[in-house]
Order: sequence, then C-alpha cells, then structure tokens
Amino acid sequence: MGGEAGSAAAVGSEGRVKSLGLVFEDERKGCYSSGETVAGHVLLEAAEPVALRALRLEAHGRAIAAWGPSPGAAAPAAASEVEYLNVRLSLREPPAGEGILLLQPGKHEFPFSFQLPSEPLVTSFTGKYGSIQYCVRAVLERPKVPDQSVKRELQVVSHIDVNTPALLTPVLKTQEKMVGCWFFTSGPVSLSAKIERKGYCNGEDIPIYAEIENCSSRLIVPKAAIFQTQTYLASGRTKTVRHMVANVRGNHIASGGTDTWNGKTLKIPPVTPSILDCCIIRIDYSLAVYIHIPGAKKLMLELPLVIGTIPYHGFGSRNSSIASQFSMDLSWLTLTLPEQPEAPPNYADVVSEEEFSRHVPPYPQPPNCEGEACCPMFACIQEFRFHPPPLYSEVDPYPPDVEETQPVSFIL
Repeated sequence: MGGEAGSAAAVGSEGRVKSLGLVFEDERKGCYSSGETVAGHVLLEAAEPVALRALRLEAHGRAIAAWGPSPGAAAPAAASEVEYLNVRLSLREPPAGEGILLLQPGKHEFPFSFQLPSEPLVTSFTGKYGSIQYCVRAVLERPKVPDQSVKRELQVVSHIDVNTPALLTPVLKTQEKMVGCWFFTSGPVSLSAKIERKGYCNGEDIPIYAEIENCSSRLIVPKAAIFQTQTYLASGRTKTVRHMVANVRGNHIASGGTDTWNGKTLKIPPVTPSILDCCIIRIDYSLAVYIHIPGAKKLMLELPLVIGTIPYHGFGSRNSSIASQFSMDLSWLTLTLPEQPEAPPNYADVVSEEEFSRHVPPYPQPPNCEGEACCPMFACIQEFRFHPPPLYSEVDPYPPDVEETQPVSFIL
C-alpha cells in the first residue's frame, strides 16, 4: 500500500486515479440475507499523487414502483418507494483539522464490513413497473473535480421454508362447467385437481393429480401451467402483470371419455421466489389446471403456489417432528422410582368371597361316567380358577445356580 501524507501544501495537483474498484470478500456468494455480514475491499490505483477529501462506502436498498401516465388517459404518473437498507461508512478521511488527504502513487486497499439489518429484507427483483434493488457503492470525494464512484449490486433473498405446516398442506379444487348456449347444452365437463403441498422450490417437479370427465359433445384438451403474477402498488393505484413460466399438456378426451393424472409432473424453472412481504411489490404464483373447450370459455382451476428457498426435507422433517413428540411423551422416564419396591396387595383383600361366588360359572358338574362316550366335550378346569397368587417375598424361593447379569438399555 502506498504512503499517505496529511499536508495539503504538498498537493501540487489533484492527481489522476488509474482505477477504482470494489470486490466482495466472497465473490462466489450468490446472495445475502438479513443479519449477515457484507465484507470486502475498495481497490484504488493512483498513477500520481491523489488529493482526496474522503473515501466513503454506501449501501442502499429500496423498492420502487412507478409508471408514467397512460396514453390518452387523464391519470397522472404514479410512484411509490420503500427503503430497506441505508448504511454509510467512512473508509478514509483527513486527520483532524486538515481538509485534504494525499495518497501516493501505487495500489491502495481499503477494507470494509457492515451487517445487514436483522429485520427481514425483501428479495431482490426487477420487473416491468418496479424493482427491489440493493447496492454497495464506494465514493471518492476529491477537491475541484467531480466525485468518482464504483457500484456493485448486492443480491438479497428473503428465505421461505417450504417445510412449514402452512406450505405442507395439500391443495384441492373441483369445478364443473356446462357446455353449450341457452337451451342447446351438450353436457357438463368436470375437473378436479390436487397437489400434495403448497410450497415448492426452483427445480422441483410438481406431481399433479387430476380427474377430468367429458360429458359434452366436444373434444377437449386438459393442460397445466405455472403462472407468475406481479402486482405493483403506487399512489393508490395498481398494475398487474401475469406470465406463464412453465406448462404441460395432456391427451385429448373425446365426448363421453375420462382421463386421470396420477402425478403428472411439471418442473419449476429458475424463477424469483415468492415475494409476500413487500407493501408495494408482490410476486405470487399459482398452478392452473385448465381445459380448452372448442367454442366455449376454458374451464380453469387455480391452485395457490408458493415458491420458496429452503427445499422440502421429505420424510426427514416428519420423522424429526415425530421424534420430538416422542421425546416429550417420554418425560415419565425422569420420574424417580422408590428405592424399595412395594409389595402387591393380598388377593383376599382385593376379591371378597361374595365376588368370588358371583364369578363361579353356572356350568353343570360333569356326570360320573366310566366310559368316554358320556363325557362332555369341554374340559372341567374350574378347580384352577381364581386361585390366589403366591405370597410376596423379596427372597427368591428358587435361586439360580449361577447369577446372570445382562445390561439393560432403553431404546429411545
């Protein structure tokens, strides 16, 4: 790193800056989230001594929704803005009492580091009527010449975990449409569609389950598609943009026919995750299962969809939740057991003679026959019923010859 001088008298000219750059500490890091630290260096190469007033770092993040007046309409332009990030750091400034700092020719590095707010930050996005953008900018303030700056975009993502109970809930809808006009109806077309959960991530396959019944006289074609809906709010007015991002087609269904989709897959392409926490820009997704009916309006079911960032854990998440519940149920294991076991109650104290007599079955006594032919077809075991258990004793009346010890383990 080149030397610095704090005297303004040594400055003969403002000098020439050969290059000004900004690099992040981890250039491979694709995006940042709330609470994370952003670190890097500002790189400055001077071809000759450079006089500067200050070198500062700024980080900004804001959502902007705006559009101009519609052609031929009286509505004026609309604009709204929400700020999410505003950081300002001083990387180099003159000593106290001096207004100019002199950088000697050569390469200089100025490290920086700041933490993103712990409050949720909205995911970066750029659309037709607005954007959510974050950037880091290094500004070189110099006397008598315009400020020089370099800017880098900062990608931010607000994580959405698709393993939450709300996003693991299946979504099911059913609809029926009568085909025809006025009194000339040809019959209904019915459609039922279901997806196993509401939340998915980029690159996942969505299995679609559907039942289609064609009771009309038309030839119909079932289809499915993922739609992205962008909603912008500015100056009390709303703009909506809708895109199809993926689709799949089924087989033709003739009149009187049916078709079943047992997990027909539709893959999610790389798209912006759902943005649900911004007050002026919202990104929603839906899975539409629809039927093209010639000469009639299409029959469509839209199932709400959330594109998240934390993938589905599958059975692992369910097992972990079951294990946590099971561990809670095992709290009785922590109870202390008495040092000396308590003897069981005497049988005579529990069962009285009256209760005993009431439980004697009304079976007739077996006849006294000498031959086997006259014996009943059931065994008489009444003498073995309701015999009291042996008296309790802590001393084993039949001790084993060799004492066997085996470790006892609990499988939790």
